[in-house]
Amino acid sequence: MRALSDAPPHILITTDAVGGVWAHAIDLAGALAADGRRITLAVLGPGLDAARRAEAAQIPGMALIDTGLPLDWLAAEEAEILQAGRALAATAARCGADIVQLNSPALAAAARFPCPVVGVCHSCLPTWWEAVRSGPMPADFAWRGGLLRRGYAACDALVAPSGAFAAATARAHALAAPPDVVWNGRVAGPSASGMASFAFTAGRLWDDGKDLATLDRAAAQLDLPVLAAGARRGPNGAAITFAALRCLGALETGAVQQMLARGPIFVSTARYEPFGLAVLEAAQAGCALVLSDIPTFRELWDGAACFVAPGDADGFAVAVMMLSRDQEQRRSLCVAGRRRARRFTAQAMATGMARIHARLLAARTAGRGRNVAA
Repeated sequence: MRALSDAPPHILITTDAVGGVWAHAIDLAGALAADGRRITLAVLGPGLDAARRAEAAQIPGMALIDTGLPLDWLAAEEAEILQAGRALAATAARCGADIVQLNSPALAAAARFPCPVVGVCHSCLPTWWEAVRSGPMPADFAWRGGLLRRGYAACDALVAPSGAFAAATARAHALAAPPDVVWNGRVAGPSASGMASFAFTAGRLWDDGKDLATLDRAAAQLDLPVLAAGARRGPNGAAITFAALRCLGALETGAVQQMLARGPIFVSTARYEPFGLAVLEAAQAGCALVLSDIPTFRELWDGAACFVAPGDADGFAVAVMMLSRDQEQRRSLCVAGRRRARRFTAQAMATGMARIHARLLAARTAGRGRNVAA
């Protein structure tokens, strides 16, 4: 077994190209690589487009594998996910990974990885259901939640992007202890040069957890446009239509950054949000934030945003209109948001993850790691 000092650790990170996990993975990979780690990025689900391949190519020395393996939340049955996990474990063995970071921890449920495994709890159906729906989960959700729980149990460490979501995850999956917390971070885009006369949101518009229906009702009450960037139809078939929101469609990262650089009022009406990368991007740009009053947003943005009760379309309309008219208050929130965003850098995220990697590698060297090849 190699000593920890022999070479930089080789980290295999899984990702997909569907949502925010890509942004998380590419920023983390870039920051870890800059600190000397060897990185292999394994892509599951739909293949990468040219823009994402170009992003990946900017990270020196990173190996990119387009696996073609199914995403856990799009797979039709459990066997697909279990098989994907075994295939990924074989990939980790072939490339000589020292740590595997699963952004889909269900993949660990039946796979024997040759090295320690970190499961990152980005979101899950049981916590989504608790925040967005009520009553018993449907069977299709229940088996996925059960498989994820088995995956969590098989990981050597779990990480959540906020304390609020760590607590929700521990509660929903009956964990003995909540996951470690490493806040997400982003590489900041261009700063806003002014304060535009429109409101803006971005993300998976089709996801009921984002509750764009509330923002649509709020937009109908406003005399300024409310623009929304993102897909209205998801790969799982979910879809949404709008009466008042002006949908821009799915925009690449650079196009979203250019919208934020105009300084709109950024609004998130989410009922469920484990972290909220789009909110961070808006704050980094210097946009005033209007957010739903949910535990995650309070943890991250209390004192740096205007909060409105989830589902309160009238309240969101009032908050946006107030900021559009009160330039002093809006400017104050812009400054507070940008200052708070300094906590959430890609380098800070990488430092937090590197500490967990080092802890697991030290335990493996001492013979205490669970996922050690015989």
